[in-house]
Amino acid sequence: MMRYPWFDEYCLKKPGAQKDFKAEWNWIRYLAGGKMFAAAGCDEQGNVIFLTLKCEPEFGDYLRRTFSGITAGYYMNKVHWNTVWFDKEEAPDEVVREMADRSYRLVFASLSKKAQAAILGVDS
Repeated sequence: MMRYPWFDEYCLKKPGAQKDFKAEWNWIRYLAGGKMFAAAGCDEQGNVIFLTLKCEPEFGDYLRRTFSGITAGYYMNKVHWNTVWFDKEEAPDEVVREMADRSYRLVFASLSKKAQAAILGVDS
């Protein structure tokens, strides 16, 4: 994560977060309850070239209007996912952190109550 060296650790600190590598896509995926909340796309050399995160549609629209380096989600639902490209205008760290937080919350909220309780270590 050259541009955002803190991103990997930041995502993995979220309750129940796990990471895997989807070889077919060349993506590092961050999951909560088996559902992706963030992805880091790599080039052929393994360098991360973009991040993709889920956002509320209105927030995603705002981000795309505000930062030329943020576009509708690459290979994802264009309404709910947004991509931060490393070869374009840099989005500030605090914006990417907010995107990661919102993405995690959206995905976590979509999990069953039982899955949420398991992640949080409480009885459902």
